[in-house]
Amino acid sequence: MSDPKHDREPQGKDQGFELDRARECYRLRAWADAYEAFSRAEQLASLAAGDLELLATSAYLVGRDTEYLKALERAYLAHLDAGEGLQSARCAFWIGLRLAFRGEMGQATGWFGRAQRLLEREGLEAVEQGYLLLPVAEEHLGAGESDAAYAAAERAADVGERFHDIDLVAIARHQQGRARLQQRRLEEGLSLLDETMILVVAGQLSPVVTGLMYCSVVDNCQRVYALGRAREWTTALAVWCDAQPDMVAFSGICRVHRAEILQLRGAWPEAISEARRARERALPVDQRVAAAASYQLGELHRLKGEFAAAEEAYRSANEGGIEPQPGLALLRLAQGRPDTAGAAIRRALKLNSEPCQRTRLLSAGVEILIAEGDLAEAQSACIELEALAKDFDTGALNALAAQARGALELAAGNTERALHSLCLAIDVWRQVEAPYLVARVRVLLGLAYRALRDDEGGDLELDAARVAFERVGAVPDLRRIDQILRPAPAATAHGLTGRELEVLRLVASGMTNKAIAAQLFVSERTVDRHVSNIYSKLGVSSRAAATASAYEHKLI
Repeated sequence: MSDPKHDREPQGKDQGFELDRARECYRLRAWADAYEAFSRAEQLASLAAGDLELLATSAYLVGRDTEYLKALERAYLAHLDAGEGLQSARCAFWIGLRLAFRGEMGQATGWFGRAQRLLEREGLEAVEQGYLLLPVAEEHLGAGESDAAYAAAERAADVGERFHDIDLVAIARHQQGRARLQQRRLEEGLSLLDETMILVVAGQLSPVVTGLMYCSVVDNCQRVYALGRAREWTTALAVWCDAQPDMVAFSGICRVHRAEILQLRGAWPEAISEARRARERALPVDQRVAAAASYQLGELHRLKGEFAAAEEAYRSANEGGIEPQPGLALLRLAQGRPDTAGAAIRRALKLNSEPCQRTRLLSAGVEILIAEGDLAEAQSACIELEALAKDFDTGALNALAAQARGALELAAGNTERALHSLCLAIDVWRQVEAPYLVARVRVLLGLAYRALRDDEGGDLELDAARVAFERVGAVPDLRRIDQILRPAPAATAHGLTGRELEVLRLVASGMTNKAIAAQLFVSERTVDRHVSNIYSKLGVSSRAAATASAYEHKLI
């Protein structure tokens, strides 16, 4: 028989080698190698609690969520066995937080309760008390109780500063910033997020907290249309992710944010590539991030006129838990189904009361309702959008509201007022380097100039818009430009003018006078007059008869 002591000695040496290698890989942020080495070391002998925590972090960063929780639970038990109640409570907190992120609130609450009892048993002031204030603040944020959230986060930040725990300070300050954004105190909220990001970019935070803060801050900047900050922090996040190529946990959402920025800047092929890679990277580990990537793909395919691909992407987003609106409603509009688009956007607005999300829905809603011909409801949506823009007061959100107002005034025949709003919008889109949005406003400006009989000025704006649409590949917008710039047909044998023939075609398609007015950016009274003239010239008295006559005489 072999000597058991002799058998164990090489085994101990093997584990020591693996642990040294694992810790070095961890230091170098080679997360996949660190995870494998720690796992091999644990197969040889039980790991100490500290090494189990490193194993857990490595597992988290390579997207092994189940292994992360299991390793952290083993660390919790190891600290407990060693009589290290505070460290055990810290592990319980992180387990609870991850479960809360996954939506498993019953288990999360149980782990937070365990941590609280351990702290009470220790009977000491400890930094872990500050960590347990974070889920309290998060719960208040979720309920819209911003004052209570700010107060809880402030207490947590105080604890972090007292115990010199930078991770705790960063998370708490970021929660305070989000609370201020909820209160629409934008400058103060963004300043607190900036304070968090100073710690992040300085490399002072642990790897998991670094990733959490990057992603949350970028997301919140985009939600309130602080596009300059969103672009700055997304660039920093991308650099951080690119330096750790085997990191999975945050790379998916990083690519989603990068795709959003590339879309804004008009680099659509690159944006599609980033969104696809985001979905591929996230699909095995985070369904919600994969769904966000799918939604972003849907937006890009819709803008490019690839409607079947957009439809599939929006459905994938919905299956993954991401609301596919307003993108899906705008797709229906682009497909020539304004009634379906209107029903979808009304439903989304009725069910969603969160202000930041409503800004996106309202912006799309104004466009859809104008196309549907419901100018009264479009006016209500525009007023609400303008109120939200005034509250948040960011350049991009003000531009969205001004663009919506300009389109609405143009549809109502108030051309001078439309021009004022459209000029405000285009100035902002130029400043933030958003070429597609600039081109969209130029189309409206071109129509406004034409309405004022400045055909040359109108054509200049429309031609400039066409160049921009060609550059980014916005096929549906190019088709619309072609329709606008197409020379009006000569009068027909029945004496119909070019405009009357255009109206007749829209009547034959089933559109109401209100919808036709919105489509042509004229008043409903003008359309009524055109329809009356069409009836008289064709010798008919109904829309059905006018349609039949048009087909009979090959007018459409």
